Formats: sequence, C-alpha cells, structure tokens
Amino acid sequence: MKMIWIAVIIFFTACTVREKPTARFLSHPDVAASCPYITHDAAGNLAISWIETDTADNSYIYYTVSADQGETFAAPVQVTGSAGVYPHDENLPKVLFKPDGSIIAMFGTEANDARNKYAGKVMYTQSFDSGRTWQPAMPLVTDTAGYDQRYFDMALLPNGEAAAIWLDNRKVASAEGSTLYFARTNGRNGFGDASPVVETVCQCCRTKLLVDDKGAVHVVYRDIINDSIRDMVHQVSVDNGQHFSPPVRISADNWVVNGCPHTGPTLGVNKTGLHFAWFTMGHGKGVFYCRSVDNGNAYTQKESLSGAPMAKHPQLTVGANGDVYIAWDEPVKVGDDFNSRIGFVHKSPDGKTISSSPLTSDSAYANFPVVGTAGNKVLVVYKQRVGKGTGVACQVLQP
Repeated sequence: MKMIWIAVIIFFTACTVREKPTARFLSHPDVAASCPYITHDAAGNLAISWIETDTADNSYIYYTVSADQGETFAAPVQVTGSAGVYPHDENLPKVLFKPDGSIIAMFGTEANDARNKYAGKVMYTQSFDSGRTWQPAMPLVTDTAGYDQRYFDMALLPNGEAAAIWLDNRKVASAEGSTLYFARTNGRNGFGDASPVVETVCQCCRTKLLVDDKGAVHVVYRDIINDSIRDMVHQVSVDNGQHFSPPVRISADNWVVNGCPHTGPTLGVNKTGLHFAWFTMGHGKGVFYCRSVDNGNAYTQKESLSGAPMAKHPQLTVGANGDVYIAWDEPVKVGDDFNSRIGFVHKSPDGKTISSSPLTSDSAYANFPVVGTAGNKVLVVYKQRVGKGTGVACQVLQP
C-alpha cells in the first residue's frame, strides 16, 4: 500500500485565518485526484475520501481514516468496487460508515445511453469487513425506465440504515427538470423502497440530504419554478422519508436562467436552527447565507459571503460548539489570468460572522472545497493543481 504523500503542515487559528499555508496532500503523487468528501467512521474517527485517476485512465475511490482528529492519516484504502467511477466535482462520490460496521461507497458513472448522451448512472458498493474487500457494484436504480441518475447524497437514519437522494429522469410532468428520489437500505440488501419526492428539479446541481438530531430528514436542492426560475428549495420529513413537507424557497432570488449552474446548496443544523449556503445570480451574484429558526417555516434575509460575484460551490459544517463554517471557491486575478482560491467564513451559532478570509494563496489554483469536523477541529479539503495534475489537499483549523 502506498504511503500518504504529505507536504508541509502548518497550523493556524480558525478565528483569525491570517495565514495561507501549504496544506498536506492526502492523494498519491502523479495522479489526477479530485472530488474530496469528509465523513466519519463507525467509531467517530475522521474519514476523507476522493477519486484518483492514473495515467492509464483507471479511476477508483480512495479513503483514509484519522484516529487523532487529523494529526495523522492512515494509508489510503482503495475501494476496489468503484472501478470506473466518473470524476465530477459536483457529483462527488460519498463513503458512508453504518453503525453495524458495514461501509457503503456511492459514486457516479457514465450511462452511455442513447436516450441521453449526457446521462449518468449512480452505483454503490458495500464492504462487510472494514474495507478489506468490496462487493460488486450495484446500480442504485434497476428500473429500466430510469436511464439517468446523478447528483446524489447519503446520510444515516436514526435506525442505523442509510438514506439516499438523487436526481432521476423518471417523471410524470412534461415540464423540464428531473425528479428527486429517496430510498433507504435494508441491512446488507442495499437500497430499496425508492419513491419520488418532487418533480421538475434542476437537473444539473448537487442535492443535500441531512438528518438532524431529532430524526427529521431534510432535503435541499435547486428547483425549477414556473418553468424558468432556478432557486433553492427546502423540504423536511418527520417519518423517515415516507412523506415530505411541501417545497419552500429558502430565498426568493428569482434567478431566471436557461442553463446548468452546476453548483448546489449546502445545509447544517445546530441548536439555533438550520443554516444554508448557496450560489445564485438572482438579486445579487455569488455565494449567500441564510438560516431558519423554525425548522423551515421562515428564513432570514440572505447575506452575501464573498465579494467575488462568481464565488461558487459552497459547503458548510457545524462545529462541536455550534459555530458554523462555510467554504467556497472564487476566482482571483493574477497578472493577466485568473486563478481560483478557497474562501472561508466562520460564524457564531446564531449566524453572526466572526471572521472571513481566503484559505489559499492567490498564486495557487484551488477549488471545490468540502468542510468537516474532527473533535473541536475544523477541516477544509479541496482540489488543488500540482504541476500538470491535481491533488487533494487538507487544512486543519484549530480553534
């Protein structure tokens, strides 16, 4: 097993974020690495996954576990059942550790379907021996009428089973858009009981699934409203996904666009309520934030998080003390060209901004960040150019 490639490690405080340090790289050198994702294993240890594509164009999911809150990482594990995973930073693969010790890796592949040349297929593979071996990959949808599935998310339900949402071509309405589907696992039998949640969802932006500490299941996605408006919508279920509340916009941006934004919403929850971040170009441009203190009945007025109008791809997490951390990527001009850097904001539990500063230097090219927690630490993991390739870089922020 190859050892982790680690660059310089520099620690700094999350409250001031004065430094722009070079992060450690978790991916192997001389590969095209992308699509990082942060989660935790069944013991609560930090786990980070990503995709690597080698020079022979072979792509696999890898993941590493840290037993000391990001100080050190174990050698990466290759998810052998993920062969053929298609690297897509909005449709990034997810690894989920169930309480019974099994692991699920879900990922997108190309469908190669004549009915839609851009169609994708969502697959998943399971391990029942702590990642040593993996079952053959299974399609999330076996219905032959379903030829396009993508932009999925997974989360654990209170009973220890996994839930998944995704965008699907199957629908009744003739209007543009996809259908948001929901399914859950049944032990080692994998996913079943799939059911539609809502139709005419924007077909090109990632979705977000969150289960709060009371067991409520939240979904957030970009909807197509009145055939032309593409705004973010929230729904909640209090019966494990059997029924969902009607869709409600988190912000009336009224963004009219006949195209694919390719940047979805993010969501976190703490004792003060729900916290959202998203990209829009309606009534302002860039990454915005709002919250709801009444479980989605009403939402605060949106707040701009970045001065860059084309800031995109926000991701959000809630720390152990309830503080909210949001990262995104934004263009930055360097000479006559543009690079991409990671923006970052730290908010109090009630949404007040404590600090805001870029995490990466203007001279680097970094994008598609994800954020997560490990104990009282916050981590930001992102894709960064390395020579002619890309690596998955990690920064650990210590309050």
